[in-house]
Amino acid sequence: MERGAGFGDLRERWQKLGRGRYVILLALVLAFSLYASFRQMGEEGRPGVRHQRPVVKTMVLKRADMNRHILLSGQTTANADIALAPKYTGRVTEVLVKLGDEVEEGQVLLVQDTSDLDISIKEQSAAAGAARADAREAAATYNANYIKARNNYELEKSKYERNEYLFSIGAISQDKLDSVKQEYLASLAAFEILENQVEGGGAASVQSKIYTAEKTERAADGLRQQREDMVLRAPRAGIIGYRQAEVGQIASAGTKVLSLVDNSHLNVDCRLSEADAAILNTGMEVMVTVDAMGEDYPGRIVYVSPAMDDTVKSYQVRIELLGDDLQLKAGLFAHTALDILQRRDTLFVPKEAVLSRNGRQTVFVLAADGTAEAREVRIGLMNDEYNEIISGLSEGDVVIISNLDRLQQGMAVDVADGDESREADNQ
Repeated sequence: MERGAGFGDLRERWQKLGRGRYVILLALVLAFSLYASFRQMGEEGRPGVRHQRPVVKTMVLKRADMNRHILLSGQTTANADIALAPKYTGRVTEVLVKLGDEVEEGQVLLVQDTSDLDISIKEQSAAAGAARADAREAAATYNANYIKARNNYELEKSKYERNEYLFSIGAISQDKLDSVKQEYLASLAAFEILENQVEGGGAASVQSKIYTAEKTERAADGLRQQREDMVLRAPRAGIIGYRQAEVGQIASAGTKVLSLVDNSHLNVDCRLSEADAAILNTGMEVMVTVDAMGEDYPGRIVYVSPAMDDTVKSYQVRIELLGDDLQLKAGLFAHTALDILQRRDTLFVPKEAVLSRNGRQTVFVLAADGTAEAREVRIGLMNDEYNEIISGLSEGDVVIISNLDRLQQGMAVDVADGDESREADNQ
């Protein structure tokens, strides 16, 4: 009876505690958790606990050729995609092609109204003819006046010379000689006026008429050329890829009405980073995959831009697809890849094996006693996968390539099961 009463008394007291009992239970659980954590930390700190060591993968450093794997992708582009626009504004009288038509070089595609030009050409041609007639008339008049003035000059000169002789022998007076002399000088002046007009084989008055005739003729030629430009022709063979012209509409100068696409040769235009563009050269041959066709096509790099495009911060590369009758269209996605030799017979490690701290590069090497040894290294060439090691490592070193964030100098590590210390190879 006393034992039962004691147990009941305890239960009654526990119930009286109310919410406080849950606080006591929570405190007990937390105390147990802290005890378990401290015990685990103590075990990790012991050097003899093997399963707490970082597990790493390694590779044996050996000399090999270091390659850079470059991916190129872009779209197929036509050999030419030419926008065709009229040179002058005019009403369209004929459109001789449809979308998809194959055309030859020089073929007439579109004609604008030339009726006003035809009238102007006739008027200008007539004006040119009149100007040429004026030039001939001026030449004939000049020649006649020149001959007349020369003959008169020669006559007056001879007369003056005779009177000079007569005056010397006292046959005529001074007044008579002076009168003859004045007539002689007047004829000389008239002749020199015509004589001095001649330069380069023609008189100035005649040359002026000739130049006027030539100017009028050039104006007529300009109108004929304008008329020719009102007929839009194919600048090369190709396919009509755009048509926005109908008979009767006014085609504005410089406004695109047709386009000519030349797919006889196709290229692939790609964008490339600075590092990749620096090692690409024209003439390199590649195999280009066009996903839409499910086929590979041989190609050749024909252009690497010499300067970076400031807008997109990249370099343009053009690949020419080789072969005839490729049956491809412009605008298809295409891609290729190639391996470029960066350095022969060198040492390199995966990029993830290098730690950068405070401006220094560090690599961990597996020491003979199974601990991690930090080595400061100097990096040379780089690519997307590997960093070249110029100094700090030697051939045959076992480099740790994983779990580096847990490593410290002299820390014991475990090598992952099945790890055979793979060789450096970026093939």
